[in-house]
Amino acid sequence: MCGIYGYFDRAGQSLPADVLGAMDASLVHRGPDDSGVFSADGAAVGNRRLSIIDIDGGHQPFVSDDGRIALVQNGEIFNHVELRAELQRQGVRFASDHSDTEVLLRLYEREGLDFLHRLNGMFAIAIYDARGAEPVVSLVPDRIGVKPLFIRDDGCRVVFGSEIKALLPALAGRPMLDLPALQHYLAYNFVPPPFTLFDGIRHVMPGTVVSITRSGSRTRRWWSLADQHVGLHGFAEWQDAFVGLLDDAVRLRLRSDVPFGAFLSGGVDSSSVVALMARHVREPVRSFCIGFPDVRFDESPYARDAAQRFGTLHREQIVQPDLLDDWSRVLWHCDQPHGDASFMPTLKVSELAAREVKVVLTGDGGDELFAGYDKYASFMADPALRDLPAANFARHYVEHTGLFGADARAALFQPWLRARLAGVDSVRDVAAPWFEQASHFDRVNQMLYLDMMLLLPGNNLVKPDRMGMAVSIEARTPFLDWRMMEFAFRAPGDTKLRDGDKKHWFKRAVEPLIGSDLAHRRKQMFTVPIGEWFRGPRRQWLHDLLFAPGAIGATLFDPAQVSRLFDDHVAGRANRTRELRALAALELWAQRFRPEVPAP
Repeated sequence: MCGIYGYFDRAGQSLPADVLGAMDASLVHRGPDDSGVFSADGAAVGNRRLSIIDIDGGHQPFVSDDGRIALVQNGEIFNHVELRAELQRQGVRFASDHSDTEVLLRLYEREGLDFLHRLNGMFAIAIYDARGAEPVVSLVPDRIGVKPLFIRDDGCRVVFGSEIKALLPALAGRPMLDLPALQHYLAYNFVPPPFTLFDGIRHVMPGTVVSITRSGSRTRRWWSLADQHVGLHGFAEWQDAFVGLLDDAVRLRLRSDVPFGAFLSGGVDSSSVVALMARHVREPVRSFCIGFPDVRFDESPYARDAAQRFGTLHREQIVQPDLLDDWSRVLWHCDQPHGDASFMPTLKVSELAAREVKVVLTGDGGDELFAGYDKYASFMADPALRDLPAANFARHYVEHTGLFGADARAALFQPWLRARLAGVDSVRDVAAPWFEQASHFDRVNQMLYLDMMLLLPGNNLVKPDRMGMAVSIEARTPFLDWRMMEFAFRAPGDTKLRDGDKKHWFKRAVEPLIGSDLAHRRKQMFTVPIGEWFRGPRRQWLHDLLFAPGAIGATLFDPAQVSRLFDDHVAGRANRTRELRALAALELWAQRFRPEVPAP
């Protein structure tokens, strides 16, 4: 696990050393153990390293023997052992003992970018290659965006990094707010990739390669989940394949030269992962959980039961219910506002784990693959929504599951902003192309596909990556093994959601592994009662934040509409928690990053 950064200047102009140093320093939390950079005329690739595999021999960048290729990565290649052994049988010599990053370099030397399909891992890779007529930099995120990567290309110079803050030292002046991205944030409750709230900075989409040369940039897709086609299987056959795949995904993700553990909530996803971990280790699994004094949000008793069942060395901490003092720090690590309050408790459990381990396994991805959220059941339970024609399905799904609908956004915006965004459509411009790719799937899998492409890289995978990296620990996600993702989308939707029963076959499949109580336990959201805080002890705090004279919302939003949301909520006339949470996150983010707002 690391952070990467770099640039490519098409005129061959080098960035000043202090700028490159500032890019490096911005990612020190991602890699406190080591740093390195390879520089050429008008280009560089750099790395901040969190040492997990080959502690002494894994220094990056890795450079080819002739000095013409340099490679850095953020992440882990879980099948690096098998790939290295194959290359050694072919006569390839390695300088490191067992670095997974050197395996990438040696594969690239022999196969070019065709090697990507052979990788089982989570990664963001940058490769500088000067072997051809002109140098090229290739940027490659993993299949689903477990590891983030951002880019800014102004036509003359390209800068990139694992976090947006790594790009900012290379900009002239303050960053500009991206207005269409702001609309999308309010529509989805997160900024959907490839958009970011920073004008000109884009999220490199999962499963793609960006090739940068002096003549321009080219993006191509190297993997697509939409290539799967549903096949019919009986439950017994499906169960064997599912448990076997998950078991092997867990086994591979236990490869580490440092202590590891797991986040354990007592839910079906984390319990399944921990149960399989216990099969493959000699010592008890280290598990971590936080709880709250409020029983409505406290999962710690379930985690305790699961820990006892699987014999883990369990660490539990009951934290103070009001976590809002952490919110600004959370958003600094995220680089963008998120209306999702679960980032704050995720930071707390990461802090707990970081006292003992540098790697944790998590259950992330299970809900998006196998329909674990209530929103899927509620949407499909309404025939008026479920049976819509294809052209309308995407729009109603986004409006049903998103934040501010189109009419609510229009009412919220100041007149100048409403006019500026009149041609921006947050369904047509963001969700519709993904639904079109998924047109051969059934309705359930279409919903899941959209969330795999947008919600995971845009929000749900940001949580374990950024909150783990905030305290320098690595989060690994067995459910997002590429084999499991493809397997999941070969299953019909009614194996995942049937008559309102979420994760229908999944829960049946793992019942022999984790027991009936854990398998069929009612899902409890990992969150905090922020809406109640807004009505009570944090009412004045929220008011001062939203209505400060220098608030970014004062320029963007109709104050009467914001007041109506605030007043209705604190008076108990309506529950406006989600809307107020998103607006508050935007204000806290703007305080940290100070974006310029385009002139009305």
